[in-house]
Amino acid sequence: MGDIDKIVPEMGEEENLIAAAEHLVRALGSNKNLTSNMKRVLADLGSQLSTMATISDEGVSEIEEQLNIVQEKILSREADQSMIWDSGPDEASEYLNAADEARKLIERLDGLCLEKNGHEKELLRKAHDVLQMAMNRLEEEFRHILVQNRQPFEPEHMSFRSSEEDIMDESSIISYGDDSISIDDSFQRDNVSRTSEEFIVHLVRADVIPDLRCIANLMFLANYDHECCQAYVMARKDALDECLFILEMEKLSIEDVLKMEWGHLNSKIKRWVWALKIFVRSYLASEKFLSEQIFGEFEPVNVSCFVEASKASMLQLLNFGEAVSIGPHKPEKLFCILDMYEVLADLLSDIDALYADKIGSSVRIEYYEVLRRVGDSVRGTFMEFENAIASYTTSNPFAGGGVLHLTKYVMNYLRTLTDYTETLNLLLRNHDKEDPSSAPANMNSAMEEESLSGSLTSNFSPMAIRYRSVTSILESKLHEKSKMYKDVSLQHIFLMNNIHYMAQKVKNSELRLIFGDNWIRKHNWKFQQRAMDYERATWSSILPLLKDDGNSGSSSVSKLKERFKNFYLAFEEVYKTQSAWVIPNVHLREDLRISISLKVIQAYRTFESRHKNHISDKHIKYSADDLQSYLLDLFEGSSKSLHNPHRR
Repeated sequence: MGDIDKIVPEMGEEENLIAAAEHLVRALGSNKNLTSNMKRVLADLGSQLSTMATISDEGVSEIEEQLNIVQEKILSREADQSMIWDSGPDEASEYLNAADEARKLIERLDGLCLEKNGHEKELLRKAHDVLQMAMNRLEEEFRHILVQNRQPFEPEHMSFRSSEEDIMDESSIISYGDDSISIDDSFQRDNVSRTSEEFIVHLVRADVIPDLRCIANLMFLANYDHECCQAYVMARKDALDECLFILEMEKLSIEDVLKMEWGHLNSKIKRWVWALKIFVRSYLASEKFLSEQIFGEFEPVNVSCFVEASKASMLQLLNFGEAVSIGPHKPEKLFCILDMYEVLADLLSDIDALYADKIGSSVRIEYYEVLRRVGDSVRGTFMEFENAIASYTTSNPFAGGGVLHLTKYVMNYLRTLTDYTETLNLLLRNHDKEDPSSAPANMNSAMEEESLSGSLTSNFSPMAIRYRSVTSILESKLHEKSKMYKDVSLQHIFLMNNIHYMAQKVKNSELRLIFGDNWIRKHNWKFQQRAMDYERATWSSILPLLKDDGNSGSSSVSKLKERFKNFYLAFEEVYKTQSAWVIPNVHLREDLRISISLKVIQAYRTFESRHKNHISDKHIKYSADDLQSYLLDLFEGSSKSLHNPHRR
């Protein structure tokens, strides 16, 4: 404002002077007789004007002489191909002073208010040519200093974890196949830099920053700010590209990503999660710091230079995130996509700070859009996981009635997702508010008992609701699967095994906090009920053979023989069949054997001791201890037969 205040009075004085001169000319034209006083004033005016003209001529001569000296210095460096700043500080300082002198000479020529005749115009043009030559050289030197003094970027030295090997290997849950593909119990996923602090590194040697700042200041004063910024942006773009190369972030189109095989894509995603964290929190923060060091006096130029330099690299990373988000929603991708979402969300405040205000709005808007799309992909993939369970089909019953691979897959999948509880609750809650129809179709049936018992409250988390929906779908599929067994007893064993597995997974993991103790109690009751159903289906027709009919005389000996014989045949058939069945859990297997023993072996021991004196030993094929021992072969998954008494 001060400069403007000075200019306004000067303009007023010039107008007054011109008006006075015009008035004087008119007065002289109309007045032929001049008084002595008038002649004296006009003589003084003429003398003053003559002196001013002489001074102007002398000023132009001096400027021309100085310009020739400056031109010689500038041209001398043009003939030398070596870089000025490589020659030492004295050479650099001398060249900067010469370039600054050219700038000042132009200002002096402009300030003399010359007529700008042919010679003066040529002199001004020459001064501009010299300045442009100097600015071109300074632009080249500026870029050279930036490039040659880059500091090596070493991401492995970042303060936060830098090994993508620590991230979960989701390839272990690709299908419902054998046990080896279920999620490893020892898995611990990478915490996405929740406690990591911004880590500034020097991207350019600190000792050349003053030189870069001096060149930038001079170019800005000479109105070559555009050229200076352009040189900076080009040099730093190359550095940012090199950084992505070091981070192994190759440039991929959306089509490239969509065509990628899952194993390869999985590796790329894990690398991206690690690289994005380092790139934003360390490299971009350092990049903005460098821009502020050099252009700090020229806001918002420092911000615009940073944005222009980093925009392409940032969009390259976001382009990969977008490509993954629009790909097919496969359940095995969920953990990787959640890692993507969490690192994007975690870096949101960093992005807001780096790309603040209107200048960085394009990058900021694109970042928010990719975050939204990845969030949508998480929800879509979780829904696809539900659909995959609901659509699971198989044409053959699972051998031995053991724990189905689907059951292991689903429960391990849910257990691993507990590491993302906060994120999933946020995404599912927001989505259910926006689209209530997206709630699982079987949610009502899954929640009916909870609601009736009064345990379902308004504080029930979206994740808990979804989890109950998933386990409800799973139980429905298990019931369908059990019908494939012709033996009713095996149906109960199968359901007992699988429901017990579900209950134990919930009880012994973080799932307990989501499902609650009430769910665990109900499912404990369910598998215990299946165990009792099995005992009734298998032994209810056999145990009556060991009951007395009230006749203990000799006339009943034939009946006793028949009863022993029928019991042995039934037991041997159970032994042959159920020794091939499987109860994987040791405690569950032992508990069921004990229960069978208490009912069957105890009944046999009582029956045998009461009637062994009425028939010969040859009709008593097995002792109670024999049968007790044979029970240990049941549910081991290896079919066996009993052919001879007292032999196993």
